[in-house]
Amino acid sequence: MYSIQKPSRSEFVPIRHLRYHVLQWGIPSPEKTPWVMVHGWMDVAASFQFVIDALKNDHWIIAPDWRGFGLTETPDTDHFFFPDYLADLDQLLDHYVGDRKVHLLGHSMGGHVATLYAGVRPDRIQTLINLEGFGMPTTRPTQAPSRLAKWMNELKALKRGDMSLKPYPSLEAVAQRLIKTNPRLSSDKAHWLAQHWARANAQGEWHILGHVAHKVVNANLFKVDETQAIYERITAPTLCVVADSDSLAQWWKDSYSLAEFKERISVVPQLTHAVISNAGHMLHHDQPEQLAQRIEAFLRLQTVI
Repeated sequence: MYSIQKPSRSEFVPIRHLRYHVLQWGIPSPEKTPWVMVHGWMDVAASFQFVIDALKNDHWIIAPDWRGFGLTETPDTDHFFFPDYLADLDQLLDHYVGDRKVHLLGHSMGGHVATLYAGVRPDRIQTLINLEGFGMPTTRPTQAPSRLAKWMNELKALKRGDMSLKPYPSLEAVAQRLIKTNPRLSSDKAHWLAQHWARANAQGEWHILGHVAHKVVNANLFKVDETQAIYERITAPTLCVVADSDSLAQWWKDSYSLAEFKERISVVPQLTHAVISNAGHMLHHDQPEQLAQRIEAFLRLQTVI
């Protein structure tokens, strides 16, 4: 089993009528800029443990489980509305840091949320770090009717019980599922993550800590022009980190490319790119030491400037 170096503190706080689960590392200090880390789809806040352990310096880090993930309460809903993540993050910052600026880091879906938030609330962000937060492929207005129809069909499928998340017979099976998804993940890390990524029910079956409604397609089209209009308002120095293994080519084939993402995010005013070698999409699991070094070097540079 993986042995953590920097233990976290777990607590629940009220955010927008939900009981939000939040992990913290380090000690709050008026001299330290708080770090906020937000995880991706079907992930949890504990996912950042490995990279936090690899940081050379001590930092005050705040990491929530998004609504419907981990131990955060799930709203009574059959779908999730993307702007809710922005509003949740906004009120989370109100709760923990008030008017203080933060270093905001997000991975995957969380990276996209963080980047949008930095453009919507630029005065709250000291630095922004996007870890493979690609957003979605470009859509066209003509796709709206079929997208809405698909959304309604999936809501019915969810109601019928046709959509589900597979249970696992044991914690070992959960760990093997994580390794299958990410072959770079070592066995000790997989077993440590498994106990935070899933929980056993009364029958002894292990269930992923993610609500099945997250599988329902977004009813709204992804509008690149609107996204870039938000990106253009970012004032924080921004580090955009990708793995040397092209995740977009694996997921989207010809419908969305890494080159297209780089063109999309190029409108961010103070943008620095970095590549993590020998890593896949879960780069904070694959190369936590390398990633931690790049993050702290980037933050030192901004302090000097």
